[in-house]
Parts: sequence; structure tokens; C-alpha cells
Amino acid sequence: MSRILSGIIPDEAVFTDFRRQALSTDNWYSKYDKNGMEVWVEVAPVASSPQGNKNIPKVHKIKCRMTIKDVSAATMYDVLHDGLYRKKWDPTMLESFDIARLSPNADVGYYSWLCPKPLRNRDVVTLRSWQVTDDEYVIVNYSVKHLKYPPKKDLVRAISLLTGYLVKATGPNSCSFTYLSQADPKGSLPKWVVNKASQVLAPRVLKCVHKAGQSYPEWKEQNSPDQKPWLYPEQSTLPMMDPAELTIQRADSLENVDESSQLDIQESNKAEDSS
Repeated sequence: MSRILSGIIPDEAVFTDFRRQALSTDNWYSKYDKNGMEVWVEVAPVASSPQGNKNIPKVHKIKCRMTIKDVSAATMYDVLHDGLYRKKWDPTMLESFDIARLSPNADVGYYSWLCPKPLRNRDVVTLRSWQVTDDEYVIVNYSVKHLKYPPKKDLVRAISLLTGYLVKATGPNSCSFTYLSQADPKGSLPKWVVNKASQVLAPRVLKCVHKAGQSYPEWKEQNSPDQKPWLYPEQSTLPMMDPAELTIQRADSLENVDESSQLDIQESNKAEDSS
């Protein structure tokens, strides 16, 4: 994150470092490798608390790589960008929209999603930037503060410390699809629960995105097939925004919403039902 802080919009060094992390196996511990899906967790020292307690674990950085044999890299990249199509395939999405453009290859947007009961639903405001080369597509995002989109009372504002995708073509209709994320859902969920859940949920999300990629060409043919502002910035109808109006959203500046009582109630109910 230190390189991001030098300017709110990622520079070349940020994309280079993200590629390095996405492709590296050093300091990554393999958790799963089966049927073309690999999952790693970063091997990193535990974080220290303000009181000097060094046994408090931080939110893990997780990486998933999927081998896709029937969808092109270009199509998978389009799926990640196409907000209208996301409404068709993302079952957990509550609301998603782009807020403004920051540059030809960067924007700021809002996304909220359903969480399993009794947890509160989450939302996030992120700055997203992307880069395309001949056979490679990169998207990175991280949380920012936008004065017109503060945290809502009925949702818990989550934090993306760094999330992104690296999609590399391996043939005309195949690709390697890597997802890397370090995100904090906030609330009062123990970090170990967050870390364990992310290792299970991330592969499910990737499988869902793959399935969406298989159906995208047919859907896009019927839905403004030539409209792709992520490839052609001149097509964008978003208002321009001065990046200086945004600041990095730090996790420790958000209120921790206590959900423990709801979890305790659910556990009590389960115990009663089983007795």
C-alpha cells in the first residue's frame, strides 16, 4: 500500500508489484490444488496490536488461480468490468454502480452484498484501475473515502486493502485467471473466521465468474455489443471526478459493529433445536 499512498491512482509500480504477487509462489502456502483450481494463503508475520500484543492475527492475503480451457482472457476481462451483466450472474449482490471516472483507466464505485444471517450485509467504496497488454489483463482496487457515500446505518462498511485480478491468455479460447485479495469485512467477526471463510468462498466465486464467462458472449450480443467503456474510454458517460477528493479508507477509522450478540443468539437456537 505504500506505493499507492504516493498518489491515489495506482502507478506502474503498483501494477508491477501486483503482477509479482499474483505470479509468485515465495511466501505463499498452498491450501488447495485440485481440478484446475489452486488456493494459497500468504505466509506473513502476525500483526501487533497497539498494546504490543503480537499474537493478534491479521487478515490474510489470499490468492486463487483457475485454469480456464473454454473462455478467452478477453471475455473474462469483459465479465469483470460489465456492471449490467453482473446483475445477471452475481447472486449475493445487493447494489452495484460506478460513481465517477478518475482517469481513462480508473474509476470509483460502490458495491453492497448479502451476508449469511444473522450477520449484517456489507458494502464497500473502491477505487478501481486497470491495465491491458497484448495477452494480459490486470485490475486492482482498494477502499477509498468518498464524502457523498459515507457508511450506511443498515450496512457494515468493509475494507479492501488490496484486491485484484490477473488474466493471462494461454490460447485463443483459454486463460489463466488469478484472483488476489486482502479484505477486512469489519464488524466483530474474529480474524480467524474471516481467514477460514475466505479460503472457502473465494474458489466458489471464481467458479461463478467462470460460468458467467461461458454465457457472456451470447448475452453481450443482445446487450449493446459495441459498448465497452473499459476498453474504449470515449464511450464512458460517467462524470469526471478529481482524484484529490478521495482518500484511502483505513480499517481502523471505521466503527466496529458488534454482531456477537446475534451470533450468540443463533448458536443458542441451534443448541435448543438439537436438544
